[in-house]
Amino acid sequence: MTQTNPAIKPTTKPTRSTRRCSRKLAMQGLYQWRVAGGTAEAIEAQLRDGKEFAKTDQDFFSDLLRGALAKAAELEQQIQPYLDRPLKELSPVEFAILLLGTYELAEHPEIPYRAVINEAVELAKTYGGTDGHKYVNGVLDKVAAKLRASEVTPAT
Repeated sequence: MTQTNPAIKPTTKPTRSTRRCSRKLAMQGLYQWRVAGGTAEAIEAQLRDGKEFAKTDQDFFSDLLRGALAKAAELEQQIQPYLDRPLKELSPVEFAILLLGTYELAEHPEIPYRAVINEAVELAKTYGGTDGHKYVNGVLDKVAAKLRASEVTPAT
């Protein structure tokens, strides 16, 4: 029988899977906001009641959801130049993923831009339309080139 030493505290560093789950729930919250409206507080409270919430990095989830909603108008302006149609014509899933990805690119420079785009593409593959992941990839790649120019094209 293995015993754990109570003096050794488990690491509290968020893991990749808790962050992935946080992104998934934040995307669901942004989708809900786009389709049905509501406040960040009400949407967050509803998502916190779900079974999956225990698997999230709770602070990261809250930051993603509340931050993206608080800055939605600004984020939409950053996305629109790279779209082939008006933002309101995007599917709610693509809209939610692009808003989430753009928020992460703008507000979380500690996360490499390639990781942000990859996570968004994975969400689009799982929840989006047939080729939605290609669209999300293309748009976020252009957004990243603007928001993180030094990281995307490093000086040689």
